[in-house]
Amino acid sequence: MTQRAHTDKGDSEPRGPGGPGQGAPGSPASDAGAEPDPVRPVPEPDGGDDGAPDRRTGLSTAEVAERVARGEVNDIPVHSSRSLSEIVRSNVLTRFNAIIGVLWLITLAVAPIQDALFGFVIIANTGIGIIQELRAKKTLDSLAVVGESRPTVRRDGRAAEIATSEIVLGDLIEVGPGDKILVDGEIAEADGLEIDESLLTGEADPVVKQSGEAVMSGSFVVAGGGAFTATRVGREAYAARLAEEASRFTLVHSELRSGISTILKYVTWMMVPTAIGLIISQLVVKDNDFKESVARTAGGIVPMVPEGLVLLTSVAFAIGVVRLGNKQCLVQELPAIEGLARVDTVCLDKTGTLTEGGMDVTEVRALTATGTSGTSDSDTGSGTASGADASDAPDAHSAETSSAETAYIGRVLGALGASDPRPNASLQAIIESYPETTGWKATGTLPFSSARKYSGAAFTEDDGTTSTWLLGAPDVLLGADDPALAETEELNHQGLRVLLLARADGAELDDPKAGSIATPTALVVLEQRLRPDATETLRYFAEQNVDAKVISGDNAVSVGAVAAKLGLPGAERTYDARELPEEPAEMARAIEENTVFGRVTPQQKRDMVAALQSSGHTVAMTGDGVNDVLALKDSDVGVSMGSGSEATRAVAQIVLLNNSFATLPSVVAEGRRVIGNITRVATLFLVKTVYSVLLALLTVCFQVEYPFLPRHLTLLSTLTIGVPAFFLALAPNKERAKPHFVRRVMRYAIPCGLLAGGATFVTYLLARHHYSGPGSLAAETSAATLTLFLISMWVLAIVARPYTWWRVLLVAAMGFAFVLVLAVPWLQHFFALKLVGATMPWTAVLVAAVASAVLEGLWRWAGRRFPE
Repeated sequence: MTQRAHTDKGDSEPRGPGGPGQGAPGSPASDAGAEPDPVRPVPEPDGGDDGAPDRRTGLSTAEVAERVARGEVNDIPVHSSRSLSEIVRSNVLTRFNAIIGVLWLITLAVAPIQDALFGFVIIANTGIGIIQELRAKKTLDSLAVVGESRPTVRRDGRAAEIATSEIVLGDLIEVGPGDKILVDGEIAEADGLEIDESLLTGEADPVVKQSGEAVMSGSFVVAGGGAFTATRVGREAYAARLAEEASRFTLVHSELRSGISTILKYVTWMMVPTAIGLIISQLVVKDNDFKESVARTAGGIVPMVPEGLVLLTSVAFAIGVVRLGNKQCLVQELPAIEGLARVDTVCLDKTGTLTEGGMDVTEVRALTATGTSGTSDSDTGSGTASGADASDAPDAHSAETSSAETAYIGRVLGALGASDPRPNASLQAIIESYPETTGWKATGTLPFSSARKYSGAAFTEDDGTTSTWLLGAPDVLLGADDPALAETEELNHQGLRVLLLARADGAELDDPKAGSIATPTALVVLEQRLRPDATETLRYFAEQNVDAKVISGDNAVSVGAVAAKLGLPGAERTYDARELPEEPAEMARAIEENTVFGRVTPQQKRDMVAALQSSGHTVAMTGDGVNDVLALKDSDVGVSMGSGSEATRAVAQIVLLNNSFATLPSVVAEGRRVIGNITRVATLFLVKTVYSVLLALLTVCFQVEYPFLPRHLTLLSTLTIGVPAFFLALAPNKERAKPHFVRRVMRYAIPCGLLAGGATFVTYLLARHHYSGPGSLAAETSAATLTLFLISMWVLAIVARPYTWWRVLLVAAMGFAFVLVLAVPWLQHFFALKLVGATMPWTAVLVAAVASAVLEGLWRWAGRRFPE
């Protein structure tokens, strides 16, 4: 019968005496010569008043209330999103809003309301941006509550989980593998406690902590357990700000946003001198009506500002956050959506990602002195001694011996399980199969280390004898020529996890050579539960040309078998990480040529991520155990399961609160939608900026009135940019994001903008020679507006490709709206658009047709001349 184990956390490697499964919270050190882990003495059990250990009870309720009254609380809120004031300020107080706001007030004073429409559009855009980001904030804040760390604190002698903000000075806080140190403190109890301070110091090796030593906020536990007394809380805690920033929603460090900032900087440089020249030209040189000159000056400056581009970027990201939030995906750093869209390699932790946390003990095989199987079937304890002739029935004595041996192994496994107060998935499976009933006294335990790949414990048995046991990876504890390795290999090929139970009497637990002198006793076979959604997710990555690499602490063959069951391409290409070259280029080559990696230490995970990055890859890392923290932190995008350790959730940019690996394609798709679509609409906005600057310069050079009033460009911007850009920015887009955002946008925007501006000015000059008398300027403006609209529509038609039914309908609707303005008298009057005669309107159409044909050629030429 299969024994089932259930855990409440997605830990993937043992935290105490357990197996070498991937994701275990263990030491990140990969150096075989590192300091051995300390043996932690187990306190005497409660046996009376004299022998009872000193139990720390923590603060009393009255003491807690007293400290709260004094303000000695951990009052630093950990934000998952920006505050309301920050959202309003970032959307309202911008450089371009200030410029447009001043121009709007001036226009309101001197021109009709229709020339001031651009100001109302800006107000609406700003409001939309604020509302969308508030929606995102609400989603993020609600998800952050679900994923918030809840430390265990002892008060009045009882342990209870509380909110981080409820910690007070002097609280006794319990910690175990994977727990974050949330405030500064002093160790009160240490049971083989190892703290990783790499997030503070950059030093990867864990630090062994003893009673009385200090711990700092921002570090985390990798092995053992204990408790510490809070000595500094709130803003007085060391690295409190760092701990807060680990889970802060942010809008920075994004290629997309930095690219837009770069573009806006260039626009500012072009806009300032051009605007000054235009103002002088319209107000001083030309002897026109003052109010109309002011209006035309504003009409020339306003379209230079690509104000909607920043808005649409924020809206697209905010809507992405809401969409992902509905799928229980917490985006702790906004650019992570963009980052995962650029990923070309994803490194997957096996346990907790491809498999579920729980495991089943399927078999325990006793080993003879030669290392071959002696017994099997963990439920019945029956088996045949290895080496016996299959035709010989065992006598009563051998059967009794076999049964006694099986029973003894069960007692050992039960005692090992009882010695660990925080069992992980593999050890929990053993505990449920072998509940401890021996009464053996544990005299020392050795925490599991990902570098060492085994754990252990020493016991005084009920008859007074002593024994020392190790439990860990067979290929680490067994010699290279041990016959049991062949048996282990066979089980690994079936995708089963195998642990070796070995007796190490006469050896100190912390002796690095203990494993080599231990006597193999039994193989513990566990079966992992595959995630039902993993196959489809891996298929998605393959279809999207994203390489998936499985990185595990387990045996490589076993991991490869699991990956093969899930249909991972290249699962047969397995590699033992103990043979990985240390030189980054050679390591990257080995990683690129293989798919599945086993026996990987935490430091190697970090090195593998760095090696891939050094060869030009954008790397995402998934994990849920403490041994994944370093790699998650250094990867381009870190993804943690919601049930993972506090440390992994703290450093990950994305947390899958529903623990569903199948959510990742949604994150990738959302990122691709945002980046691909913003690249599209950025071209629309910047074409407008380029032709606006060119028209202003030509106006200054030719000493003529600026061709347009603000109302004309408001109409053109709305129909050819604003409305279609909103729909295009939110449309599905599966194309993998490409680098060099600024270059990719400007290669089209500059030539298209120059052509549009030049063709429009040609029509304007022709119209000036064609029309004369009163009302000629309005007729000239109308002809120029027609040319610019038609060319802008062609740019929109190009950007909207590839066509779908709704894209065709969108372009057609914008064209119909412009025709409606020309056909309806009151709209003609409102927008001051009336085509006079037939010659110039058809000339305007002809100029636009020629320009559009050239535009199509320029678009194709730019794609060849400046390839992506």
